[in-house]
Amino acid sequence: MTRQQHASGLSGVQGAERAEGLPFHPPALAAVRVAAGISALLAALLGLVGLTGWILDADVLKSVLPGVAVSMKANTALAVVALGASLFLVARGPVHHPWVTTAARTAAALALLLGALTLAEYVTGTGLGIDEALFEDDTAGVQTEAPGRMAPNTAAALTLAGAASLCASTHRLPAWISQFMGLVVGALGMLRLYGAAYEVSELERFGAYTGMALHTASALVLLGAAAFTLRPDEGLTGLVMNAGTTGALGRRLLVTAVVVPPLLGWGVLAGESAGLFGPRLATALLVWGHVAALTVVVFAVLAVGRRTEVSHARLAWQVRQNELLQDFMDHTPAAVFIKDLEGRFLAVNTQFEESLRVDRDRVLGRRDLDVMPAGLARHARDADLAMLARGRPVQREEQLTLPDGPRECLTTLFPLNDASGAAYAVGGVVTDVTERVAAQREVQRAHRRFRALLESAPDATLITDGSGTVVMANAQVERVFGRSPGDLVGTRAADLAPASTRRRQGALLDAYLRRRDPRPAVVDRNLHGLRGDGSAFPVEVSVSSLQAERETLAVLFVRDITDRRRAEAERAERYEQQRHIAYTLQHSLMGEPPTLAHLPSAYRYLASVQDPGVGGDWFDIIPLGGRRTGVVIGDVMGRGLEAAAVMGQLRAASHALARTGAAPSSLMTSLDAFVGDLPGQLVTCLYLILDQGTCEVAVCSAGHLPVIVLPPGGPPGRLGTPVGVPLGVNDPGGGGLPFEETTLPLPPGSVLVLYTDGLVEQPGADIEARIDVLARTAAVVLGGTRADPEILDRAADRLITTLITAPADHDDDVTLLLLGVPGPDGAKGADGTDGADDTDR
Repeated sequence: MTRQQHASGLSGVQGAERAEGLPFHPPALAAVRVAAGISALLAALLGLVGLTGWILDADVLKSVLPGVAVSMKANTALAVVALGASLFLVARGPVHHPWVTTAARTAAALALLLGALTLAEYVTGTGLGIDEALFEDDTAGVQTEAPGRMAPNTAAALTLAGAASLCASTHRLPAWISQFMGLVVGALGMLRLYGAAYEVSELERFGAYTGMALHTASALVLLGAAAFTLRPDEGLTGLVMNAGTTGALGRRLLVTAVVVPPLLGWGVLAGESAGLFGPRLATALLVWGHVAALTVVVFAVLAVGRRTEVSHARLAWQVRQNELLQDFMDHTPAAVFIKDLEGRFLAVNTQFEESLRVDRDRVLGRRDLDVMPAGLARHARDADLAMLARGRPVQREEQLTLPDGPRECLTTLFPLNDASGAAYAVGGVVTDVTERVAAQREVQRAHRRFRALLESAPDATLITDGSGTVVMANAQVERVFGRSPGDLVGTRAADLAPASTRRRQGALLDAYLRRRDPRPAVVDRNLHGLRGDGSAFPVEVSVSSLQAERETLAVLFVRDITDRRRAEAERAERYEQQRHIAYTLQHSLMGEPPTLAHLPSAYRYLASVQDPGVGGDWFDIIPLGGRRTGVVIGDVMGRGLEAAAVMGQLRAASHALARTGAAPSSLMTSLDAFVGDLPGQLVTCLYLILDQGTCEVAVCSAGHLPVIVLPPGGPPGRLGTPVGVPLGVNDPGGGGLPFEETTLPLPPGSVLVLYTDGLVEQPGADIEARIDVLARTAAVVLGGTRADPEILDRAADRLITTLITAPADHDDDVTLLLLGVPGPDGAKGADGTDGADDTDR
């Protein structure tokens, strides 16, 4: 923003004033006021000459030229003198002496009274005795109807001039009222002068009334001009006298209107009097002259208009630049201001208004003390002067007391210099940094808290940079490594490992730091630390990342786990002993199912990883004689030794009941009564009897999962078995739900798939869908093949690996049993022996 841009927006800057939206130059206004005073004095002088002629009875002073019949009447001369004095006093402008205004208004009222009374005489046709009140009119016989009475047009002009002076001295009234009256007064005087210039007697007098003297007409023209220009920066005169385009056009048009028509008329009359042309040609020449004059004026106005458009475009561009600058300032979050060298505000932005809670209109053009609290204003002024004395920008952080309370501010002051390098204004930007300062203080407090937290950590804590160099360590490193924290800062973290593992451990840390999103990790395998005395010891390292401003740091918590490793070795030894005992118990309880030549089979059992070797799943294959075989599979809810103990009892009970030839439903009823006597137990179980002689199967299910059947040459399906409630649900006293059994045909060459829920249950998956997966996989593996033991064994492995994808994490027992059903034709084994020689093993 330049010096001129600042000046254009303020009142009184660079000598320019604004009134009614138009620009004015004070020197021009002062000159016009002086001209108005001179015009008033000249008019008063003409009136004084006429009044002197009456006092001295000098005819030469009463008339302008000797021999002229019309003279200035005594009342006219007195009124002209009074008006000249009144307008002169008003032209001096506002004064502090009330008597001056009183004198001006009194003189104007006297002239107004004389003119009004004379007009009343003409209107009423009576004499009021004022015509010869001062002097006896010795010119009464010279074309005068009433001795001493002024002409009616003179009376009207003096009345209007008196009213104009009164209105001009009253600033509460609009200026255009007195200016319009002044124009009428001047027009009446010019009308008499045109009559004298063009020798038109009709313009000298009206009928038999007294005519207007020439010096009276001249005085009226001067009075009209003075009344019109008394207030040059207001009203009609302001339109002509402003420094803008309106004034330039108005002055040119006014001069043309006043000068050109009289000259054209005089020229036409002179030519006509000289006999150069007749009245018609004279009229034509007069019209042509007006057209030519107006054409010249039009093109002159167009030239002014062109310059005006260029200036307007430049001004519009400048205004747009100022608007952009103001918009930029208003959208700046900091308070921005510009002052002149005396401390007056030239421009402020919206944030400045909000910070001080003051409107912009109450700020512009005023000093600091006018818009700020006294203490803040003095501080701001002292800062401005100090910056100007230094001659260069100043920036400082300080606390300022604003209406909202104390705020931490970053203040920047800088001089605005013109082309010569001299400062003409002061610019300032005040940024509220209270939150930032508070954040910095919080960071410092957080750093202290972090340091205290670091020192309070029970483990040796190391913080490294992105290259693995230690930048910070707590006091615990001396207890763990036998070295002080100061000795470790600047060394590589890998140097705290023995030489044998230093390279590997350093590579692990480097790989962690290179990860895009390193997550916290704990490593306690094959990591060792090196004490100051050279001894190595096992360590556990917890590593996490810490995002700093420019890089990612690594935080290492190092713990000596020598005692833990010793305890772990002891626990591992005890665990292995317990595991061997549990495995032996599980194997004894589960038993080994017999191998039957007429019934190929394969099975898999996986214990839960939570209780290795011990679980509640069981199955059994029971030869019943005559190519009839009983098969039972069950699952005791729960896991561990308790479930295994219940499983052992149920296996023994079911085996004994099956040997008695009990039907599936009877066996299930007996087992239900047995489980009912065991508090808190719930068991799913399925018992079926295969009769290969009749190719049928009798089945009863107590809440167990369905058996999958793979018929030869057909799609896999589920054995249609009624499903009863699990064992242990019915009331031991009776009245429970009966267990239903069903007998179904079983095509020779079929394969039965029996399993527990551990095989098909998976978190978040539908168990029905998982059973379908089991059926489809079994169909793919066994479809179209002969179900001998080896094929069934490979199929069991395939089913386990397909459905148990993470056996190391599986938390439930898994039992899978595959049975091939050769039928009556499969009585002979591969060696030709009879299946009746099968033995229990």
